[in-house]
Amino acid sequence: MIKLRYICLTAAAAVIVSLSSCSGTPTAENPSAPVTSSPPATEAVSNSNHSGHGGKEKININTAILSELDKFEAKLGVPALSNKIQASRPYGSPEDLVTKKVITQEQFDQIKDQVGVQEVVLTGEAKDVDYMSKLGLMKGHLLVAKELLDQNQPKQAEPHIGHPVEEIYVDVEDQLNERKVKEFKTTLVSLQDLVKSSPKDSKVKTNFTSSVQAVDGAIAALPEAQRSKPGFVLQVINELLDSANSEYGAAIADGKVAAPIEYQDSRGFVFYANELYKGISSQVAQADPEAHKAIDTSFAELIKVWPAAIPPAKAVKTPNDVTKLVKTIEENSQKVVDKSNTQAQR
Repeated sequence: MIKLRYICLTAAAAVIVSLSSCSGTPTAENPSAPVTSSPPATEAVSNSNHSGHGGKEKININTAILSELDKFEAKLGVPALSNKIQASRPYGSPEDLVTKKVITQEQFDQIKDQVGVQEVVLTGEAKDVDYMSKLGLMKGHLLVAKELLDQNQPKQAEPHIGHPVEEIYVDVEDQLNERKVKEFKTTLVSLQDLVKSSPKDSKVKTNFTSSVQAVDGAIAALPEAQRSKPGFVLQVINELLDSANSEYGAAIADGKVAAPIEYQDSRGFVFYANELYKGISSQVAQADPEAHKAIDTSFAELIKVWPAAIPPAKAVKTPNDVTKLVKTIEENSQKVVDKSNTQAQR
């Protein structure tokens, strides 16, 4: 994906405890002592060029949401690894993944360059990309949930209704407050409870519409000019595709869809990313016809990977095939962003 560059302003490393364990949780240095306040976060400012190809950003295993942790699960091929990492928080150092027996030393060696325990405070455009990307993940979950509800599959829809409120909302809540977005966690919880208890209730459709509108309203907190700017939207698209790629990798085993929920997650993320691209495709085609053709063609191939919300018995493409398509979109998106930055500097 188009990675975001960060310039760290502080050199000291901080042990960051996840939001879900901020109260009364022992620290890594003193397991018996309660946490009374959060340690200072590592601050960062965004660079005007967010390509980040100089090095991959690290994933904070103390605070990352499951879709981010799924990158490790997909790479190592360890079922439910994301949940194991989350359940063993907090971590004082990346090596705690081994000492806490979450993974083996050999497995850790494969991902150690991607693991971090420092929180990065985003600013500027990087913060906006993160905000819209998280809301985009919500949209992807709800998109596939709607498909499953329409097919009378409430049990399969449940996780995709639950993830936005259980996993993502807490990660974006501070930004929602900063941007003065009306609280909608209650709306999401209400929908989740209704689908669990009375999936055939006529209120499900109404509550679902309200939930989608709430997420759309949160996205609209960003200026319209920014939401229609190709360079910005392409960064969001590639964040979504990166998550989708990880989810798909975690879903497939021996050529089969072994984890339907991850398959459905990746479907929702890709389909929403494609929807976003359609909104800027004419601008991209005008700026760089060749890049547009490559992105458009890759999206057309990606969409075929998920023929339906209910997964097929056999995977349409391998995780490597999907990774190649995602990389093609990333590389060509970068060309558009670089060209846009060059023109802006003239």
